[in-house]
Order: sequence, then C-alpha cells, then structure tokens
Amino acid sequence: MWLPLLGFIIGIAIGFLLPVKVPAAYAKYLSVAVLAALDSVFGGVRAHMEKQFDNAIFLSGFFFNTLMAAFLAYIGDQLGVELYLAAVLVFGSRLFQNLAIIRRHLLKR
Repeated sequence: MWLPLLGFIIGIAIGFLLPVKVPAAYAKYLSVAVLAALDSVFGGVRAHMEKQFDNAIFLSGFFFNTLMAAFLAYIGDQLGVELYLAAVLVFGSRLFQNLAIIRRHLLKR
C-alpha cells in the first residue's frame, strides 16, 4: 500500500520540479483526461481496499476512460458544444464518491 503512495509523491515532486507548458488549445483535453485517470486510480485504490482489484480491469478502465474523455472533449469542440463538461461532471462525481468510500474504509480500521 505504501508503494503507490510513494510513486504518487515522487510523481508530484517531478511535476513541480519539471513543469510542462501545455498549449491553451489542448488544456481542455488534458484536464478531462487527467480527471478520468484520477478517477480510475482512486477506483483502483477502492477496489484494492475492498479486495476486488483486478489488474486487467484497472488498466483497461484507466486507458479507455482517459481516451474516451479526451475524445468526448474533441467531439464537443468539433460540434461547437462544451461536451467536456459532461465528462467533468461524471468523472468528478465518481472521483468524490470513490474518495468518500476510501475515507470510510480508512476510518473503519
């Protein structure tokens, strides 16, 4: 359980030390993709705590959700509709739901 946390902390440190500039045109796509990826990560942590973690499900969900969210934002841009907001709403609510369940598991220990 400590290894993913260590990887998370190292990743955050690297992100702050080596900042990457994202062009404004891609900001929507990246933000939605990151939100979808975080949803998958916290869903994986939740599944691990519930002893239902499956690596294949996690990896396929991680990549599929991330790519689908970015694709939804792209299609929305092509249609002139802010479809990325739908992905933000869905993945944001799932992220907070997963965090709440993780918190409950931690408090029960």
